[in-house]
Amino acid sequence: MTELPGGISEKLASLGLDPAEVRLVIAAALAEDLRDGPDVTTLATIPADLNGTADVVARAPGVVAGLVVAEAVFAAQSGGISARRRVADGDRVAAGTTLMTVQGPLQAILTAERPALNLLTHLSGVATLTRLWADAIAGSGARIRDTRKTLPGLRMLEKYAVRCGGGVNHRMSLGDAALIKDNHVAAAGSVTAAFQAVSKLAPELPVEVECDTVEQVAEAVRAGAGLILLDNFAPALMREAVRLAGGRALLEASGGLRLENAAEVAGTGVDFLAVGALTHSAPALDIALDLIAAG
Repeated sequence: MTELPGGISEKLASLGLDPAEVRLVIAAALAEDLRDGPDVTTLATIPADLNGTADVVARAPGVVAGLVVAEAVFAAQSGGISARRRVADGDRVAAGTTLMTVQGPLQAILTAERPALNLLTHLSGVATLTRLWADAIAGSGARIRDTRKTLPGLRMLEKYAVRCGGGVNHRMSLGDAALIKDNHVAAAGSVTAAFQAVSKLAPELPVEVECDTVEQVAEAVRAGAGLILLDNFAPALMREAVRLAGGRALLEASGGLRLENAAEVAGTGVDFLAVGALTHSAPALDIALDLIAAG
């Protein structure tokens, strides 16, 4: 699989997705299903010259993400499957909504069905969960942010799904931003020493400092940190940290967050709620492929 046909690369790039990375994900997904040979069930039951039309349908309400990725999986099959999206990524949909219609050789459609749905259901699940969190803090001024707690190989797509659900992204890798955590502080000797060391090595990068206490928050602000992560702070301590920062740094709440207390946390005045569950624990959105015509 060397390229994505039908202008799909351009569609992916317009969404902020790297087509080369998406190609690798799709190739791996297809290889898992075809590692021991072709789809024997489909070959036995579907004539090679039979074309078909199928709808990709939401079985549950949610927020859609990954339609172009699913389209790319179908397009990767030989025979020329065409796909027409009926909704857009980021749309809220009801159960029974047709998300996409695919047409082409039925053998190819059924061979691509599971890899396409695996990606689409997972990414839509991430977007749906993110939207629940974003709605829970609506009007507070705070934003929901993801973490690096992602499935190996799927970080770019999962973070895209977070954006589809109304969240914002934290760093993509260890090199595009710095996050000074407790082990870094322990090794460096103090918050100030760790911050200064990172700033010296990578002065062009944003630096976030994880703090376990209000005293560390005050030290991080004095050191010049523009972003501070409040690790497992109770709401009262978050409010104190907001007061101490006095607008000189953005504050991010992390640890022990639940959907039920999201509004309370956002109401303390923090700027972000970091929610690892968006990517590591999102349940898949129930989506299926229904054959509607063959012949």
